[in-house]
Amino acid sequence: MTPPDTIVLVHGLWMTPRSWEHWVPHYEAKGYTVITPTYPGFDVEVEALREDPTPIATATVPATVAHIADAITGLDRPPIIMGHSFGGTLTQLLLDRGCGAAGVAINSAPTEGVRVTPLSQIKSLFPALKNPANLHKAVGFTHDEFHYAFTNTLSDADSQEVYDRYHIAAPGNWIWAYGLIANIKPGHQETWVNYRNPHRAPLLFIAGGADHIMPPSVNRSNAKHYKADGTITDFHEFPGRSHWTCGEPGWERVADYALEWAVARATGADAPAAPEIAFTT
Repeated sequence: MTPPDTIVLVHGLWMTPRSWEHWVPHYEAKGYTVITPTYPGFDVEVEALREDPTPIATATVPATVAHIADAITGLDRPPIIMGHSFGGTLTQLLLDRGCGAAGVAINSAPTEGVRVTPLSQIKSLFPALKNPANLHKAVGFTHDEFHYAFTNTLSDADSQEVYDRYHIAAPGNWIWAYGLIANIKPGHQETWVNYRNPHRAPLLFIAGGADHIMPPSVNRSNAKHYKADGTITDFHEFPGRSHWTCGEPGWERVADYALEWAVARATGADAPAAPEIAFTT
């Protein structure tokens, strides 16, 4: 089977494609074409989105999925899709739509039906969920809130550098969508996927063992929801790593493991060192 030659990196909430600035040259040096699509209206610099967060407040999940899917379906062959945080949710939604040769969801926000909610996740999301008015706003973190939710394994000074370089506000309606609404309202919501889709490409969940906002238990539960015969769903945890696992020291190990697994699964070869849990059915 012809291996993918393109990697699509999908950023999460409170971030922009800038968050992949080290991964892009890392993968390009290995011979891959790397694209970092953003959400509609987010195609400006971090500083501009801080100055005018209107595109953030008005962003929608369906429009974002369609926007990224258009970029993927225009490629010569299906790529590897990797997403971090809500980018992991988007990766799952894209794979369910038939996009991609393999997918990796890193520290993923959950799709509909995942009801595991650890206390550290509640504390991390509380700044956005404490006020229903935030549903229609762009909601940012203070540095202290960001340090707890994203960069809890870093020093205060190092966390401040990450915050200053990358942090933007997030669409409040998206946080409510996966934090509360998806598991309360009847019917399929914006983060619904068909867990029994027999045509879905292989999917790996990577969790950081010290992640506060999307702890390993959330990602494990998400992975276990996939039930379709003949599909591959794996889980791997990197102990001691925070939600900022794609940027904190040692990110290269995460990037290389994700790529090795994705290439192997996309081509039908043996996967790398056995994942912690394999849900292959």
